[in-house]
Amino acid sequence: MTIRVGIADDQALVRDGLRVQLGYADGLEVVGAAADGEQALALARRERPDVLLMDIRMPVLDGIEATRRIRADPALTAVRVLVLTTFDLDEHVFGALSAGASGFLLKDASPEEIVHAVRVVAAGESLLAPAVTTKLVREFAARPASRRPRPGALDGLTDREREVLVLVAQGLSNPEIAGRLVVSPLTAKTHVSRILTKLGLRDRTQLVVAAYEAGLVVPGQGLT
Repeated sequence: MTIRVGIADDQALVRDGLRVQLGYADGLEVVGAAADGEQALALARRERPDVLLMDIRMPVLDGIEATRRIRADPALTAVRVLVLTTFDLDEHVFGALSAGASGFLLKDASPEEIVHAVRVVAAGESLLAPAVTTKLVREFAARPASRRPRPGALDGLTDREREVLVLVAQGLSNPEIAGRLVVSPLTAKTHVSRILTKLGLRDRTQLVVAAYEAGLVVPGQGLT
């Protein structure tokens, strides 16, 4: 089955480079490109790509708002957004996660990493590299305490589910969580699914946001 990919970036060199890199991969097809957020939204509506690579800082409409509008459109539920970013992570990246992005792709990623990221997201999974998680945590830790939701948001989780959520927030995959907790991968996957259902969230990237927003994880301290 061919994975249909859209590209949204305001730099022509980036768009062209991604088009070439993805074009060499088996089973991937680039169905269109956009130079700003409004064009990205139009591309999503017109082509319904399986994965839309989305830059954050773009003219007319930024990638965060474009992502939010895509996720809010019932007709675009199958379109998954993979954010293009540099290591200059800031409030915009945290906003992209909250808006419903399925993960992050670093702009200096290798062609193999780019293809892997697209395949992971197209398969319905989320991709949040440990390096990106670390930067995100640092950004969040610098926020004023008054802007952070209270821990009570996670009161409905069991102790084990809270433990699993911490590991998800640390960037561990289901097999890695299984190994850490000495359970089967299926059990780890079941825990993650139940947490998503209880919190009304869509994927692992939103779980990372929830963990740090609720204060369940504090950088350098683990469980709170």
